[in-house]
Amino acid sequence: MGDVPAGSSARSWLYGVARRVLANGRRAETRRSALVERLGAELAQREEHDRLPDHEDLDTVRAAFRRLGPDDREVLALASWEGLASAEIAMVMGCSRGAARLRLHRARKRIANELSSAGVDVARFGARMPALAGGEA
Repeated sequence: MGDVPAGSSARSWLYGVARRVLANGRRAETRRSALVERLGAELAQREEHDRLPDHEDLDTVRAAFRRLGPDDREVLALASWEGLASAEIAMVMGCSRGAARLRLHRARKRIANELSSAGVDVARFGARMPALAGGEA
């Protein structure tokens, strides 16, 4: 209440405050609407690309995963299945964050190469996967 001017100017001041609050609300609603539209478009695009792979592809992925070394399987499982970040992977594996990121990158590259050489369309597994497998991204 200390900001409210005394006397007859209080009314004008309150109108100014109300005007700014309403303008902020309109801007927020515009941002929310734009976000809803963008997320809706992204969701529609993702749904188109996220069709379930057939059983044969899943078997191929499992086989490629089994062909990896135990360290690669561990770091991929920690990142993909457990959802751990590099810092958490580093803690679990007893290495630095940089080493964990490097191990994860190399493991992803090896699984992408395994899948690619098995004839799996690696682009179905994410936008970065073809680049890891040596294809175009």
